Amino acid sequence: MASLGQIIFWSIISIIIVLAGAIALIIGFGISAFSIPEIDVDYNASSESFRCEAPRWFPQPTVVWTSQVDRRTNFSEVSNTSFELNSENVTMKVISVLYNVTINNTYSCMIENNIAKATGDIKVTESEIKRRSHLELLDSKASPCVSSVLAIGWVLLLLSSYLILK
Repeated sequence: MASLGQIIFWSIISIIIVLAGAIALIIGFGISAFSIPEIDVDYNASSESFRCEAPRWFPQPTVVWTSQVDRRTNFSEVSNTSFELNSENVTMKVISVLYNVTINNTYSCMIENNIAKATGDIKVTESEIKRRSHLELLDSKASPCVSSVLAIGWVLLLLSSYLILK
């Protein structure tokens, strides 16, 4: 049977490892923010345009427009993207406008940084507007290491609890 001193020692070590894993998780992902874009027809523009807005991103993402019909077309010359710092001065609002769009074609606004990728799709026909958005979290290089540290910490914590009850 373990002595009280050994149980206390391993309990403290376990808690330290769990805390180290939590800190590594925070450092691994860093300060980050992401949101699903809202995409709509931009009625303020002089020509047919789509507006893609996402309220909260950090670090600054890239924005790429694609078309289902014109897959190889580079839309950077017919789009305008801006980033506005939010009131907390950490995250930014992403606003991107695609000009000269055609009806009966699906366009996608993809916003991506090293943490997440969000896509907003829009198709305008003569009778309706169809929209769809989705968000995908990207793999973090820190995840396997952090998971291992947390798992070891929890095993040691459970082991020390077992020794106390034994």
